[in-house]
Amino acid sequence: MAEAATAKKAAGKKAAGKKAAAAGKAVTKKAVTAKAATKKAVAKKVAAKKAVAKKSVAKAVVEKAAPRGSAVRKSPVEPSAEPVEVALSPALDAVDRERLLHGTHHQPHAVLGAHPVPGGIVFRAFRPYALSVTVVTGDLRAELHDDGDGFFSGLLPLRETPAYRLVIAYEGAVQETEDPYRFLPTLGDLDLHLMGEGRHEELWTVLGAHPMTHQGVSGTRFCVWAPNARAVRLAGSFNFWDGIGYPMRSLGSSGVWELFVPGIGEGELYKFDITRPDGSRTQRADPMARRTEIPPATSSVVEASHYEWGDEEWLARRGERPAHEAPLSIYEVHLSSWRPGLTYRQLAEQLPAYVKELGFTHVELMPIAEHPFGGSWGYQVTGFYAPTARLGTPDDFRFLVDALHQAGIGVIMDWVPAHFPRDDWALAEFDGRTLYEHEDPLRAAHPDWGTLEFDYGRREVRNFLVANAVYWCEEFHIDGLRVDAVASMLYLDYSREPGQWRPNEHGGRENLDAVAFLQEMNATVYRRVPGVVTIAEESTAWDGVTRATHHRGPSGFGGLGFGLKWNMGWMHDSLQYMSHEPVYRKYHHGEMTFSMVYAYSENYVLPISHDEVVHGKKSLVSKMPGDWWQQRANLRAYLAYMWAHPGKQLLFMGQEFAQGTEWSEEHGPDWWLLDPAYGAEADHRGVRELVGDLNSVYRSTPALWERDTSADGFEWVVGDAADDNVLAFLRRDADGTPLLAVSHFSPVVRQDYRLGVPDDISAWCEVLNTDAGRYGGSGVLHPDPVKPEPQPWHGHPASVRLTLPPLSTVWLRPA
Repeated sequence: MAEAATAKKAAGKKAAGKKAAAAGKAVTKKAVTAKAATKKAVAKKVAAKKAVAKKSVAKAVVEKAAPRGSAVRKSPVEPSAEPVEVALSPALDAVDRERLLHGTHHQPHAVLGAHPVPGGIVFRAFRPYALSVTVVTGDLRAELHDDGDGFFSGLLPLRETPAYRLVIAYEGAVQETEDPYRFLPTLGDLDLHLMGEGRHEELWTVLGAHPMTHQGVSGTRFCVWAPNARAVRLAGSFNFWDGIGYPMRSLGSSGVWELFVPGIGEGELYKFDITRPDGSRTQRADPMARRTEIPPATSSVVEASHYEWGDEEWLARRGERPAHEAPLSIYEVHLSSWRPGLTYRQLAEQLPAYVKELGFTHVELMPIAEHPFGGSWGYQVTGFYAPTARLGTPDDFRFLVDALHQAGIGVIMDWVPAHFPRDDWALAEFDGRTLYEHEDPLRAAHPDWGTLEFDYGRREVRNFLVANAVYWCEEFHIDGLRVDAVASMLYLDYSREPGQWRPNEHGGRENLDAVAFLQEMNATVYRRVPGVVTIAEESTAWDGVTRATHHRGPSGFGGLGFGLKWNMGWMHDSLQYMSHEPVYRKYHHGEMTFSMVYAYSENYVLPISHDEVVHGKKSLVSKMPGDWWQQRANLRAYLAYMWAHPGKQLLFMGQEFAQGTEWSEEHGPDWWLLDPAYGAEADHRGVRELVGDLNSVYRSTPALWERDTSADGFEWVVGDAADDNVLAFLRRDADGTPLLAVSHFSPVVRQDYRLGVPDDISAWCEVLNTDAGRYGGSGVLHPDPVKPEPQPWHGHPASVRLTLPPLSTVWLRPA
């Protein structure tokens, strides 16, 4: 069977073999395909050996070679410039041969390479398709005996195991190389112990492919965790994807397999050829690969970073304020479609300047970890440690992050530890059995997305994910992780009907393993990388999402330890209110005020994300009622209301200029709408100018962010004016300095609208009005300071009279 497979491959590899020979690197795999040719080659080699034996070398062999069964000589063989024929061919036994040939050997280093035996040092090599293998050490050259099936062996009368190389002859090519099976393991006991405990916080430094120098030789170390595998072999571009000659060794109970391959460096493609418990084989991409091929290709790539960072100033000051007490205004971006066709480095030339002009403090990148299907937007990850190769290399991605930092912009990335796809070359049943997924089918299959859920109770899996969170923050200087689909992790009955889930050990529906994982992840990230923030996309009322892990709440659980949480309730309620015609809004007024009932239960982000502008939900401006002017006016009023509401801000790309169509990952935002030729000055550029002004005033006004998580920072002026569609409130900074925000969601002008205010302010100055003409509004403004009157109103000792523009939000602060 092996000969037939070899013959089939040989025809397709003939040209590649010639090219590899010219490069002096690749191994030609053309094999003898007919019995006559095989016999001819063997006869030729035998004749050559007999000829050598008849020469004077025979005498040297007799003098220098230890006789069969004799003791080891006290002195090594003297160097000789002449070829030396070995006296003994200690071939592998049949069991080891069969295990190596069929990919079931777990300790190839124990039988291959060089080993002391009575009589000298035995050398064994397994080089399928080779015509001959010669050991070279110093001036000594000794051709090994051909034992058949690609096995070569010989005994040299040496006292100690020397440093040696192999000269391998193939048809049409000769390769001189180090022997991978002469090297000691590259991992130490401490690394293996930490992995076994699930506590290796720098897991990416030991698993995967790492170019390195080992025992004075340059090459690449390959390590993979596959505890259920019968054996693992290494396949790649360096061996024509046939791993038969590259078996890896098992490092005991750790479940880790390891092989150091000399001469292999950056850019080589590879996969792991795994023999499953049932004897079948599968080729898998490296779960710890730090670089991948460009999809739809699926191979892993040997990678080492050479990037030199320039963001020291940013890193030094990013932790000066905790995120919940700092200005945080986020522009959410899908990198592949923001401006389609741009690479990481090209994005670095455009994205930082655009975001800085708009005044956002951060960008949030939708998942950039490698994923096979672009239509998943990155939420079905197969390469958790590799930035997507669609846009460039890992160092190219570092360049983009660095450019954003140097522009004063933080980088948050979406992180997806909730599930993974079922692709048969990735994580699913990685080594032939459930490994990364839960062994219980009711807990493994995600009912909504056709994916698999991680087994958070398995310490190695938990380690894989916790280390991954640290990896992005440390290796790529990421400033924050927005954790996707947290609710699906926390509940055993998430999207499941009765009978489709099993309660936890206490009879509840909480996933205790997921709770422990999230707590460990948050605690580890905050401890190792000061200044970062973790953000939960959590859509339920789980108690303590942003509470410290060591503080227990009424539920008995410790906090999950996140820094911030998406306020999905605010998003849903406010968009529902805005979708109604103004005449009906009074019946839904509570949808705009209810958020303040729970505003301080967590540290919130107010998200208008990609999820709200796809799948028939319409773009943000298209959700608004009325004609085109009213839609834009509603949008402007809503955005200013959002920026004034307690909580941080998040806006998805395209919504900053009132894109009318839903987002599509295939073409991205409709940038042409900003072209003046299409009348964009009043329609779309006006909305974008408003967003820039919102961010500018926001960042310069501590009242809008300093006390986001404290009830002392907010006070209703009027929250019950349902008939007028008016909401007015005060925001205060740590010193008590206020900002007055008034939202009017009716398409009429209200003259002399009285609002209560404190009596210690001599005059109020309008700092933002969404009805300004430059934004596309009707121009009902307050150009002069507004002075309070001593008439009590709304529970305040003084009041002001304002003209409320139609469908608008107005901000005023002390003159």
